[in-house]
Amino acid sequence: MSQYHRLGSIPPKRHTQFRKPDGSLYAEELVSTHGFSSVYSLIYHCYPPTMIKEVGEAYSVAPEIAFQKAMKHESFEGFHIKPANDFLESRVPVLVNNDVHVTLAAPKNSMTDYFYKNADADEVIFIHEGTGTLKTIYGNLKFGYGDYLVVPRGTIYQIHFDTTENRLFIVESFSAIEFPKRYRNAYGQLEEHSPFCERDIRRPEALETFDQKGDFKVMIKKEGMMYPYIYATSF
Repeated sequence: MSQYHRLGSIPPKRHTQFRKPDGSLYAEELVSTHGFSSVYSLIYHCYPPTMIKEVGEAYSVAPEIAFQKAMKHESFEGFHIKPANDFLESRVPVLVNNDVHVTLAAPKNSMTDYFYKNADADEVIFIHEGTGTLKTIYGNLKFGYGDYLVVPRGTIYQIHFDTTENRLFIVESFSAIEFPKRYRNAYGQLEEHSPFCERDIRRPEALETFDQKGDFKVMIKKEGMMYPYIYATSF
């Protein structure tokens, strides 16, 4: 049996009229990475999320490969990665292949003047140091040392840190992050021999609704390029 999670107010049926108190319609969005044939979420917006005002000049963020097809053993001292002010600029790829990119980061500042979306990969962010809040279109999630943040591809998010002392281990996976089949029964429930269970999983909470119009910057990563998008309304 699939898990179902809801936050905020939603209509009793899918794909039906859902009106605001003033009688105008909310905008329904189906979010999925495989169309209608895989997992999905239904999200409701105060305004349509597709009103793009401007697309800035794209720039490359593709990792530079130092060694290819190497068989020599290497030791990486990840805590020697120098801190950087910006979250995106702090991300340093250290190991890459066609399946995953392993990145280290030591961001000092929160994301406040832009949002971020990875259109290529699911992200798993392990918290080595620091505490804060992951803010997404699905709600907010507080985190601390030892937590794994799983961010599905295409998710628009911000990370707000409580201090400037932060260390992250990030895995970008170009295939979906999911529980191994050997740990699941036929109904999707985690079995007794699984090293973790449903009690270990925390979902987003404290859904924030922004009923406002304005210009909002979203940095979108796609095929090794970063695209600055300006949305002309709330998303």
